[in-house]
Amino acid sequence: MSVIIKPIITEKITKESEISNRFGFVVDKKANKVEIKKAVESAYGVSVVAVNTMNYRADRTVKYTKSGLISGKTNAYKKAVVQVKEGETIDFYNNI
Repeated sequence: MSVIIKPIITEKITKESEISNRFGFVVDKKANKVEIKKAVESAYGVSVVAVNTMNYRADRTVKYTKSGLISGKTNAYKKAVVQVKEGETIDFYNNI
């Protein structure tokens, strides 16, 4: 089971990473904080201080078009914000 799905790279998370060493990840919906901590430590070689998780629900939308109603939805996901030890960092851009 792969716990970490992908890193989140937005302006807000990038600012948090520069100021307080907090990085965001989209993780598996069934993963708990202990599993997320172990996965980040093994994947990036850093020591994790704290893990905060958030569950996002699927949003349903309805659009009115010429051809009629079109309904859609976004996927539900779980986000984890991980704080690493002071002085350590995660570089997402080293493989580009």
